[in-house]
Amino acid sequence: MTHRETTLRALSHIGAFHKLGLICLALALSGCMSGSGLKRDVMAPLSAPGLEGVRWGLVVATLDGEELIAIRPEERFTPASNTKLLTTAALFHSLKEVSTPDPSFGPSLRLEENETGGAPDLVIVGGGDGRLGDGPDCEVFCLRELAASVRQASITEIDDLIGDDTLFPDERWGAGWSWNNLETRSGAAVSALSVNNNELWLTVSPALAPGGGVTAAWRTGDDLLPILNEATTGLEGPMDLTLERRPGGEAIRLYGRMPIGSAPRTLVVSLEDPASAAAERLKRILEDMGVKVRGKVMVRHRPPQLEDDPARRGQTPMRAPQSVGIEIARLIPPPLIGDLSLTTKTSQNLHAELLLRRLGLMEGTGSAADGLARIGAMLKEAGQAPPSFTFADGSGMSVYNRVTPRMMVGFLRWAASQSWSDAWRNTLPIGGVDGNLANRFRDGPLRGRIWAKTGTLNGVNALAGYMIADSGRMLAFAMYANDRPPEAASATIAMDTTLEMIARRR
Repeated sequence: MTHRETTLRALSHIGAFHKLGLICLALALSGCMSGSGLKRDVMAPLSAPGLEGVRWGLVVATLDGEELIAIRPEERFTPASNTKLLTTAALFHSLKEVSTPDPSFGPSLRLEENETGGAPDLVIVGGGDGRLGDGPDCEVFCLRELAASVRQASITEIDDLIGDDTLFPDERWGAGWSWNNLETRSGAAVSALSVNNNELWLTVSPALAPGGGVTAAWRTGDDLLPILNEATTGLEGPMDLTLERRPGGEAIRLYGRMPIGSAPRTLVVSLEDPASAAAERLKRILEDMGVKVRGKVMVRHRPPQLEDDPARRGQTPMRAPQSVGIEIARLIPPPLIGDLSLTTKTSQNLHAELLLRRLGLMEGTGSAADGLARIGAMLKEAGQAPPSFTFADGSGMSVYNRVTPRMMVGFLRWAASQSWSDAWRNTLPIGGVDGNLANRFRDGPLRGRIWAKTGTLNGVNALAGYMIADSGRMLAFAMYANDRPPEAASATIAMDTTLEMIARRR
């Protein structure tokens, strides 16, 4: 019996297998190594010592739909910041223009009557753009520009100063965010009134002798919270410092050791109430300009309601927040394209969440749920449907998010056919060139030829986007490493090696 006859007989006994499984088996038995050989070679770096326990998912396809390799293509994986691919694409898909400024999303100042009948209250109203800055290094879109308009309006005295972030419901953290991330810049609270990315920076330096206390100094303007400094200077060894802000707490606690002779380090902690911090920053600027603030610094939030969730809204009419008083100034943000690029190239979580809520304003109340509904509608248009995806936020911080590699590649292929495709792809990190991929793919065939979004959470690494193979073909890919044990080797090295191998052979 010939080898071909043996192959056909084997196939005749397994008709219950999936069609794809039959094709792969036929290729293997016939000795053809184009597909199975590639998969075998790809599995080598993914099965290397030190990667035991990692669950891999991978799909690579041409833009016209030829699937080149598939490993667990229909299993659900945590995508981490891969989620930002969908959030930013939905903005490109929903908006006609992202390259011109949109004044409606800039912060504004309003005067309101105070109940005492004396000086008016001043309200700083958040516009939902996360790029507002404060400090001596701020050059564009700065809080000081807004404050100057108060003096220009010949206002020398106000009563209360109110931070208003009611443009969006008060949903400061996403569902499925880990509590231990909420004090970090990755878990910064979301607010329509955000300044300096809702972060505080603390520079720490060791004492001159072991046993002495560590010196801690806030960046100019960041001394908004009291600090309990318990950190000490130790002998030679690794630095082991922790900056802690407990939920609901009013103070920052610094503890641990800093080796003698080490260089100063900057630690970052996030704010719990960004609108209050923004109002306090404005108060200080105004007082430096000679404007007297007689009353208190206050905040105005919009508690979430049933109508903020399209699945629970029913026939309840949506209510937009009503502005009162007189607007005296508005700061115009830079074009949105810059924020979209910042969000993906640096994986900026706060900005991704603000972009999600901007999506939610288009046909809803500005809630995260309304934004996710628009992403779901885009994916439906792209031919994708649950359970191939589940999203609980727009940044990827949520451990509830799930995607299948085949769904993500299907979406990427669809996105490549849209009119906004090139502009969107150019916002992604470029291998060996910029963003979170600046130090990856630097010396291989994909330098400057891969545009992809990273993703990192505890036990998770992800990478998805586009790459140009040696053949010159553009390929869409999605690669996930989940369930990575703490002691496992780097999954990113295996990822990069695998993608470079595919690029060389395809």
